[in-house]
Amino acid sequence: MKAKIVKIGNSRGIRIPRLFLEQTGLGDEVEIVVVDDQIVIKPSKTPRQGWAEQFQEMARQGDDNLLIDELGMTDWDEEEWGW
Repeated sequence: MKAKIVKIGNSRGIRIPRLFLEQTGLGDEVEIVVVDDQIVIKPSKTPRQGWAEQFQEMARQGDDNLLIDELGMTDWDEEEWGW
């Protein structure tokens, strides 16, 4: 598909067809990078994206135990530290 580059203030832009947006999962915010001589537009990732699902999978597999028992507690931990 060919598209015209249009003037938007001091910048330029293109219109992206809705079908392309749906197929690529692009939302309201994207990342734009230049790779060699090409402009690459990809979905913007948020910090910790997908963590909730990964934690649920860990719980399902029983791999969500606290490590504190494996590290061992000292007298200071037991007597001085406030949880």
